[in-house]
This record gives sequence, C-alpha cells and structure tokens, in this order.
Amino acid sequence: MNRYIALLFFLLHLGSWAALAQDMPRVRHTIDTLTSGTMHGRGYILNGDKKAAAYIQNRFQEMGLQPLGQSYLQEFGFAVNRIVQTPVLKVGGAALVPGIDFLAQAGSASGKGTVPILLLDTLVFSDARVAKKFFRKSLAGKALVYHQRDQKQLAKLPAQYQQKLQEAKLHVILQPGALLATVALRQQALPILEVQQSKWPRQATELYFEVKAELNPQHMTQNVLGFIPGSHQQDSVVVITAHYDHLGGQGSDVYFPGANDNASGTAMLLELAQYYSKPENRPKYSIAFIAFAAEEAGLLGSFYYTKHPLFPLRQIKFLVNLDLVGTGDDGLMVVNGKVHERAFELLQHLNEQRQYLKQIKSRGKAANSDHYPFSEAGVPAFFFYTLGGTTAYHHVQDHAQQLPLTKFPEVFQLIIDFVAALDPA
Repeated sequence: MNRYIALLFFLLHLGSWAALAQDMPRVRHTIDTLTSGTMHGRGYILNGDKKAAAYIQNRFQEMGLQPLGQSYLQEFGFAVNRIVQTPVLKVGGAALVPGIDFLAQAGSASGKGTVPILLLDTLVFSDARVAKKFFRKSLAGKALVYHQRDQKQLAKLPAQYQQKLQEAKLHVILQPGALLATVALRQQALPILEVQQSKWPRQATELYFEVKAELNPQHMTQNVLGFIPGSHQQDSVVVITAHYDHLGGQGSDVYFPGANDNASGTAMLLELAQYYSKPENRPKYSIAFIAFAAEEAGLLGSFYYTKHPLFPLRQIKFLVNLDLVGTGDDGLMVVNGKVHERAFELLQHLNEQRQYLKQIKSRGKAANSDHYPFSEAGVPAFFFYTLGGTTAYHHVQDHAQQLPLTKFPEVFQLIIDFVAALDPA
C-alpha cells in the first residue's frame, strides 16, 4: 500500500517538478561567459561592458526577441575614472599581490615612486597640541598611512589640516576586512591605495608604488533591450530587468568577475527571455527585458532609461528587477514588498502553494538597484535578491566557481507564476 501512495505522490508532483526542470548547464555557461577574463569584469577598460552587451544582444536575437525601436541598444555616456595598468606596491621590499593584498581606490590619481612611510598619529583627533605638531611636518613626498576607521574623523579636521593631507605623495588606507571595489565618476587629487591590514608590514619605513589612472570624461556604454509582444494586451507591459555591468578591472591582470553581482541576475533574465520566447509560453501581456549598464556607477543606466523611455512608463503593469540571485539557502528578499503589499501577498501565496523557497521577506523602499528610478517615476516595481550562501561581493572572489545557484530554478518558476498571476484570465 505504501508503494502505491508513493507512486500517487510522484504523479501528482510530476508536473511541478517538470516545471522546475531548468537548463542549469546553460545557466552555468552564461555565468561562466559573463565572468570570463575576456569580459574583464564587464566594466570600463578593455571594452568589457561592450563585449557583455554584444553577448546579450546576440542572445536576444537568437531567441527572436524584437528590438525596442531600431536597435537592441540604448547608448549613453558618463564620466568614469579608470585604473588602466595593474597597480604595484612593495612595502619594505616585499611585493604585495594586486587584487588580493591591495587595490587602487576607484578614484585614485596616477603616481609612482619610492617614498618614506608616515603613520598617522590618531591623537590628532583629540589633542590639539599633537595635531599642531603633526601637521607642522611636511607631508610632501611621503606615504601617509592610516586605518579605514579613521577616515570619517580625518574628514572632520580643520580646513588647514585637510590641505596638508593633500600634500602627501600617496595615501594608504589599511582595511580590516575584504577589499571592496567601487566605481568612481571623478578623480581624486592624489593616488590612494587600500591594503589588507593583515598584509601590512608594521616595521616598514618605505614603500614603492605605481598607479596609472585615466579619467574618461565621456565613456560610452549601452542598455540592452528586447521585447515580446503580448497575445492580447500589447500595450500593457511586464518588465524584467537586471544590470549586466560590474566593476571592470585594474589593468590587464586584475578584474572583478561579478558572478553573483550580477551575472546571476543577467542569467536569470536570459532564461526568462528564453522561456517567454517560445510560442507556447507567449504571455497575454507584453514583456520587455532590459539589461542595464552602469548600475555600479550609480544606477546610471536605469536613470537614463526612465528619462528616455522607449515606450510610456505608464504602460508598465509591473517591473521585476533581478540582482544577486545566485544563492537562496535562506530564501528571498523583496525590496518594495512593504510598498506594494497586495503584490507581495500574491508572491507569498504562490510560494506557500509550491514551497519553492524557505521564506520570502520584505523591505520598504531602497535606492540599491535598478528598480529605484522606476519606483521614483511611479512604476510598481520589486527588486529580488536571494539570501544565504556566498558572501562574495565587489571583490575578486566573486567568481563563477563559488556561486551555488542553490534556488535558481525555484526563483525562476516563482517569477513565471507571479507574471502569470498578473495576467487576465
């Protein structure tokens, strides 16, 4: 009897298991491609962002998605500082490893040379006499070294001391944790290196460094867009978004793969595009897929799109933004879940029915990904990111091999269910 019950259970659930059957080798191949050295971090040197955009465009074309307008690409420009050669740092004769032991700060200026080390005396923050004595010294030609925790207090020093800080040849910031890279839209007045505190030789008296930086006042990049007309309501559009850009690299030897952030979201977007491109899955609403550039530079691609939309924003029924969706052990977070409560209740209901994820949590508004410009323009939008698993973020360890993709098929199916629930009967 138990055997028949087990068989019945299997047959009842066969449909849902089949729906969850995801082409995970294809997903892995997509992520491997986007995080490969040839894409060089999908950023602002070695044409990384352009190579990634061309790859996504080709995938859209292969699926038969339509362009929005005359092209799959929406071009725009912005200023960005770039570290164009792999930085060098030798402290006390010992060479530190770029990308692992140290990085040039995103806004660093160029510079090189052998310079004496001057450690910041933190009593300058609390003792006026010590501060006066310390800043009486010449900082010219020196490497000023201080801890990350001291940066806020440095910024509060009097203007005459701020000017003295800028006289240094180099600033070295000791970081207690992982070295997190960013994107800078302007260049600082002097070179700045960030160094793992545990790698810093305490007794060193001098260092040698090389940083080569260039400010590009008009880096041209592009959003990538594809469109599937709805079978019934073509003027009502569900939008799926993800940013494909990441942090690029520092010279040819250091790059940030950006597997979870956000090759994972881009792969999910492409899988959803593949699903809806099949005639049997054509939705009643139209669906637009937008892969944004320059999210890491301050949501520039999505802000540009909302100011230059290719169809009226009022036609967007709902937008789902995908960023950091490569894990899922601890469930899913929904930004704007507390804003659009009925839509969030629908998500919760769908998840409870199918038991896709351990939990779905909600947050309020947050300007932390590409949903935000749309929300500010009055478009109903959710931002999904998965919880648990890898903590690799904005550093060279966010590579494809460490990305678990624990609940990728389940999140995929939850999105399909959510879009279907938005459809008219």
